[in-house]
Amino acid sequence: MNQNNERVWIYDTTLRDGTQAEGVSLSLEDKLLIAERLDDLGVDYIEGGYPLSNPKDKAFFADVRKRKISHAKIAAFGMTRRRNTKAADDAGMQALLASGAPAVTIVGKSWDMHVTQVLAVSEQENLDMIGESLALFVQAGLEAIYDAEHFFDGYRANPEFAMRTLNAAVQAGAATLALCDTNGGSLPEFIYQATGEVVKRFPSLRVGVHCHNDAGLAAANSLAAVGAGARHVQGTMNGIGERCGNADLTTVIANLQLKCGYSCLKDDSLAKLTEASRYVYEVVNMLPRENQPFVGASAFTHKGGMHVHAVQRNTATYEHIDPAVVGNTRKILVSELAGASNIAAKTGEKFGLAADKDLQRKVLTAVQDMENEGYQFELADASFEMLVRRTIGATRYHTFWELDHYRCVILQVNGGRPSTEAIVKLRVEDRTLHTVAEGDGPINALDGALRKALKPLYKSLDKLALVDYKVRVVNPKAGTAAKVRVIIEFHDATMGYFHTVGVDTNIIHASFRALQDAIEYKLLNEGEKA
Repeated sequence: MNQNNERVWIYDTTLRDGTQAEGVSLSLEDKLLIAERLDDLGVDYIEGGYPLSNPKDKAFFADVRKRKISHAKIAAFGMTRRRNTKAADDAGMQALLASGAPAVTIVGKSWDMHVTQVLAVSEQENLDMIGESLALFVQAGLEAIYDAEHFFDGYRANPEFAMRTLNAAVQAGAATLALCDTNGGSLPEFIYQATGEVVKRFPSLRVGVHCHNDAGLAAANSLAAVGAGARHVQGTMNGIGERCGNADLTTVIANLQLKCGYSCLKDDSLAKLTEASRYVYEVVNMLPRENQPFVGASAFTHKGGMHVHAVQRNTATYEHIDPAVVGNTRKILVSELAGASNIAAKTGEKFGLAADKDLQRKVLTAVQDMENEGYQFELADASFEMLVRRTIGATRYHTFWELDHYRCVILQVNGGRPSTEAIVKLRVEDRTLHTVAEGDGPINALDGALRKALKPLYKSLDKLALVDYKVRVVNPKAGTAAKVRVIIEFHDATMGYFHTVGVDTNIIHASFRALQDAIEYKLLNEGEKA
C-alpha cells in the first residue's frame, strides 16, 4: 500500500443525488439520521439537498443545526441563477443563502450543447450565470463549490468552452471545481486525461470529480481522477442514485485508503464502513447488495472446498484485505468468538460485557439465530438492546405483562372504507386487562389497544409516538407466504428517536413484536434511570 497519507476530501450526496434513485424516499428524520451517521463515519461534506425544491429539504438545514454534527461541513445544493436575472434577486440563490449552510454547491452547464439546446442562452450568458452565482456566495463568506455538469462530455465536444466555464467559476472565487461525468458513460483513460488537464490549468484549486455509474465505471473513474490529481470525490453511500446510480463511496473510500494510501475519513473510522453502509440500506428501505465490494455480506464469504481449506491456512489466499479493516466479517468455519468483539464494543459500556466472554458468545449466538430468521439490527438499536437484555436475564430484563391473546378484525362493507378493530387481553401481576381500540389499520388499532391497557399503569407511554413504519419481504421467493421484516421508528420525549424490528410470516405479528420491543425498551430504561 502506498502510505502517502495525502488527503482526499469526501463529499457525500446521498441525501440529494441518492434520493433521485427509483423507489427511494426519505423522511426528514431519515435524512437527519443518515447525516449523523455520515458525520460519525468522517466524511468531509454532507450535501443536504436543494432548499428551494421542497419544504423537507428546507427544514433539513434548520434541523441539522440542532444535531450533533461535529466533523462534516453541511452543503446546500442549487443551480446557477436563472437567465436574465440578477443573482441577488434569484429565488434559488436567496434560498441557498437562507439555508445557513456553510458550503454551497452550484451546478452549471459545461457542455455547449446544453447551453444552446437546454438553457437556450448564449455562451457568454452561461458564463455570466456561473460567475455571478458563485460570486454571490463567496462575497457572503461561504465556501463555494462548482459542479461542472456534463464536464467530460463537454470537454470531449468542445474543450475550449468547457475550460472557459471552469475559469468563470475560478474567477468568481470557487474553492473547488467538481468535474461531473453526468451521463456516466466515460472511460477511466479519458477521465484521467481530462482531469489531468484541469489540474494543470488550475494548480492552486482543489479539483474534484462526480461520477455516475451508467457504464459500471463510476468507482474506477473516481479513482482515475484522483490518480490524475483530483483531491475531492463526490458520491453516495452504496452508490444509490438516478438510473444506474452514483459512485459508491464505500468502494471508493476503501480503495483510496487501503490500496492507494490516501487519507479520506477520520482516524480509525474505516472500520465503521460496513455498519454505515448497512445502516443507510435500512433507512432507505432497500435490500443490501450481498456481493457489494468491501461491505457486502458476501464480500468475504468462502463456500467450501479448496477455498475454505486455503483460507483456514492463510486468509490472504482468497482475500485481498482483512475484512475487519472495513468492519466486515469472514463467513467460514470460524471460532465461536468471531464477531464477539463487536458485541462487546456495542454493549460493553452499558451492560458490562467487555470482560464476560461467555455472555458475549451467548449474545452473538442469539444475534446469529435471529439473523437466520430474517432480523437485521443495523438500524434497530432498541431491539438489539432488548435482545441483549433478554440474553443477560433477570438482572437487566423483566416482563411488564403476559399476553393472553390479541385479535385484529377488519370489516369491509362494499362501497365503504374498511374499519379496523384490535382486541388485546393482558395479565399484569394479578390483574387481567382486556381492551379494544379502533384504528386506521391493524397496526394503528393494535398499538391503540396496547396503550389503552398499559397507560393507566405507565403514564409516560403518552410521550411515545410512532413516527415511521417500513416493511420489507425477507424471502421473496416464498411469494405470499414470505416472511416480512417490519422496522418501526419511534420518538419519545425522554428516549429521543429509536427503532425496533419484528420478523414473521404474519405482518401483524411482526409488527406486534416491534411494538412490544419499543414499549419494553422505554419502560426498562426509564426504570433504570429512576
